[in-house]
Amino acid sequence: MGLDKSVNEGRLYRLGVNLPEAAARAESLVTPCGPCRVRPLAICSALTGEEIQHLAAAVKSTHLVAGQSLFNEGDPATRVFVVTAGTLRLCKLLADGRRQVTGFLTVSDFLGLANGETYAYSAEAVSNASLCQFYKNELRALLDRFPQMERELFSEANNELAVAQEQMLVLGCKFAIERLSSFLLMLWEKAIRQGLPTDPLVLAMGRPDIGDYLGLSTETVSRTFSELRQEGVISLDSPARVRMLDIDRLRDIAAGLR
Repeated sequence: MGLDKSVNEGRLYRLGVNLPEAAARAESLVTPCGPCRVRPLAICSALTGEEIQHLAAAVKSTHLVAGQSLFNEGDPATRVFVVTAGTLRLCKLLADGRRQVTGFLTVSDFLGLANGETYAYSAEAVSNASLCQFYKNELRALLDRFPQMERELFSEANNELAVAQEQMLVLGCKFAIERLSSFLLMLWEKAIRQGLPTDPLVLAMGRPDIGDYLGLSTETVSRTFSELRQEGVISLDSPARVRMLDIDRLRDIAAGLR
């Protein structure tokens, strides 16, 4: 039994999938999860065949426009998500109104797990975004049924911990140019893992978001981009499109070896 062509093409378009390439794969797939280009990178990558059909029965799609909130700090933590398109930012507001961006999530990233009953941070769309959504009780049932999916989730949690530890180093010990170099390298390496374009590297987030993530003012972020450009390490096609001209030099700067 084949997938309905019009429904399949609409889903693929929303996910940004190459239609001709996906059409060939879809011939042998009967589940809504079948043509998803994110699955090889996400926590469901270990599932195959009939297992994917169980997953598809539990998953729902969520779509956000740029600037829209997915959930706010303090909301009941009833749902978890996998990003399938676009970019989200995680942030916390301090008592005096200042904002700290704690992370940016892109294709295949998992979010929404909470130790307590409420979310510890807010999640907002930086660009138009799409996500797969599970209710927590449904996810627990899937993890009980498919231990291989639980292992993928554990690996994802370890990756998040490593990113958090790196962020502590960036904020605690590095100068502005070292922070921005580390940030660009992180985005570049992640884009390579996800099979996304890197020449140029497209930044979904603006200078204020980058500043709130790196603990720098917007002016300092802009000035530091200019400094890296003047040193011949990067070039800027536009504020959102960065070409990495000297990766080795960028690594040295990020490590404090100027």
